[in-house]
Amino acid sequence: MLRPYGVPLMPMAKRVLLETRDLLFRSKLGAVVAAAGADVSRDEAACDLAVIELGGPGATERIGELARRGIPVLAYGSHVHAELLRAARQAGAAAVPNSQVEERLRELLTQ
Repeated sequence: MLRPYGVPLMPMAKRVLLETRDLLFRSKLGAVVAAAGADVSRDEAACDLAVIELGGPGATERIGELARRGIPVLAYGSHVHAELLRAARQAGAAAVPNSQVEERLRELLTQ
C-alpha cells in the first residue's frame, strides 16, 4: 500500500493490553511484545490483543467482555488451577499455563 507520492505505508504495530499483577512477569511479557514490534497499550478500546492473568477477581467476566467485543484474549494461570483455565476457554480466551504464555504470545503476535 502506498501513500501519495509513492511512499509506502508502514503497517500499524499491534497494540497489546497486559493485565497482570506480577510486575516482573509484566516486564517479561512487555519484552516479548516489543521484540515482535508491537506496543503495550493501556487502552482496552484500542487494543488488538489482550493478555490476562487468571486468578484475580472478575478475570473470567473480563475475558468474556473483551471476547464479545471481538478482541482476541490470551489468558494464563497456574497449571494446578485447571478449572480456571477451562473457564477462561469457555469465556472465549486461548488459555495456557504460565510456562507457555510467552511462547503463545509470540505466536499470536506473528499472526
